[in-house]
Amino acid sequence: MATIYTQVDKNTRLTWLYITGFLVFVIGVGYVFAGAMNNSFILYGAVIFSLVMSFGSYWWSDKIVLAMSGAKLITHEDGREIYHLVENLCITAGLPEPKIYIINDMAPNAFATGRDPEHGVICLTTGIIQKLEKSELEGVIAHELSHIGNRDILISTVVVVLVGFIALLADWFRHWAFWGGRGRSNDRGGGQLQVVLMVLAVILSILAPIAAVVMQLAISRKREFLADADGALLTRYPEGLARALEKISADPAPLKKANRATAHLYIANPFKGKKISRFFLTHPPIEERVKALREI
Repeated sequence: MATIYTQVDKNTRLTWLYITGFLVFVIGVGYVFAGAMNNSFILYGAVIFSLVMSFGSYWWSDKIVLAMSGAKLITHEDGREIYHLVENLCITAGLPEPKIYIINDMAPNAFATGRDPEHGVICLTTGIIQKLEKSELEGVIAHELSHIGNRDILISTVVVVLVGFIALLADWFRHWAFWGGRGRSNDRGGGQLQVVLMVLAVILSILAPIAAVVMQLAISRKREFLADADGALLTRYPEGLARALEKISADPAPLKKANRATAHLYIANPFKGKKISRFFLTHPPIEERVKALREI
């Protein structure tokens, strides 16, 4: 049975697995380009690039996610009630206080980010602050603190950056094959090389978005159930979080800053009014989460 301790170990292993996979992928693409263009400097550049991006995804991924979301840091004076809720829950959970960011959006939602509990961040929309009652908002914050405590946030945030750059690499590869590769068509064997590169480009352009979805889904949806349970134990009031999830799900307002790279970070699916196959959902159905909470 999953516990907060086994989840921490699992997330740490998966994080390094994804970073290693990213290194291998980029170096592999660099090897293909270097061989195709007969330029070894491309391989050296791919190695350097993959190392820099892997390092950057660990140290700066939270800042990238916050910038993508349009979040702004608030001070204690700007949000005393929110800070007091977070402070009290952190004392109970034995966690350092995270920084608090706000997204100016009336869609109720929230997420946590940061590479470890000492660098944790909780991000709330103005909508969730205004539309939820105190006990409901406390349940949401407890849920996000649970993500911070079991280090879900590290793997979730790193994946945003790595998936994004893999998609960009595939897109660049496709454009090079169709446009840059044409300059070699007059060389000996250039026509055959161009055909090979075009085929590879098409394959990559198809696989890149699929790989992005698979990597996001590989972050087990069970982490949401575990964070719900941990959050409910933290507040000792499961009904607060259950009602919050129901209100967030029922609210029709879509989150303007939502995108598929960051969707899995939020407490609930930020896309509203869009029918998505159950297989491609980044979150368990709200009904199942609410049912589990009310059975605690």
